[in-house]
Amino acid sequence: MEDSSVKGVREKRFQVLINIILIILTLMAVLPFILLLASSLTEDGTLARFGYNFWPRKFSAYAYTYLFSSNAGRIMRSYGITIVVTVIGTAISLLIGPMLAYPLSRRDYKRAKIITFLVFFTMLFNGGIVPSYIMWTQTFHVKNTIWALIFPTLLFNGFFIILYKNNFATNIHPALIEAAKIDGAGEWYIYFKVILPLSLPILATIGLMVGLGYWNDWANGLYYITDEKLYSLQQLLKSIIDNIKNIQTISQAGAAAAKLPGTSIRMAMAVVGVIPVMILYPFFQKAFIAGISLGGVKE
Repeated sequence: MEDSSVKGVREKRFQVLINIILIILTLMAVLPFILLLASSLTEDGTLARFGYNFWPRKFSAYAYTYLFSSNAGRIMRSYGITIVVTVIGTAISLLIGPMLAYPLSRRDYKRAKIITFLVFFTMLFNGGIVPSYIMWTQTFHVKNTIWALIFPTLLFNGFFIILYKNNFATNIHPALIEAAKIDGAGEWYIYFKVILPLSLPILATIGLMVGLGYWNDWANGLYYITDEKLYSLQQLLKSIIDNIKNIQTISQAGAAAAKLPGTSIRMAMAVVGVIPVMILYPFFQKAFIAGISLGGVKE
């Protein structure tokens, strides 16, 4: 038998190696944001001359001053719209997505294979932007409404349905459903009281993915929104960048163009867009870990 002291040394070395790897991975995740924040607080001319640094070579908050001095009201309104869209869109997605996927995971559902194929087919082929635009604007009339930021493309997709289906099929034992039926439970009761509580990990994971998709989405606003009062945060930030580019193009050698922040304001806008997500992410992570601790049938 191997000496216990030698085994203990090997385990310690393994732990040290794992800790080093995790520290490196953590730095790879954190350092880009530190670089982003430092760049947003660097004077634009210095940034253009010396490049990016993890600490501002010449501190300047002019990018944030310029961003909020003339756009504070618009940014706050776009924040509100983006929050509403993210919450409603994610809630609807988590409501209807599992309801489609759960029957497909049941072995006793005869049409599961054909419907699964149709769902999978949408992952490979779609009608394209033009038919989608015609459908949403002329059939559903969502243009210049808040629903234009919720329904098209991001509500749920075939990939999420397949994830739900596989989770239901592999992580929820059929004996649970049979036991619930023996006790007199109906399908709706089984779904809401048995299936969903045991599916919190996948719900938290997909909810986070859908929420991030809504928060970062600007394509729907570009296609369907022309009223500035309905601009999402990402669409508004893109509009501000476009305005700065237009001013710089019109007065390339003028004093107005020289005073406008270029790279630094782009970094500041990225910080403005990502800060709320960073604040809320630990709460999603806590729900995800809590869901993983739940179990079903113990072997």
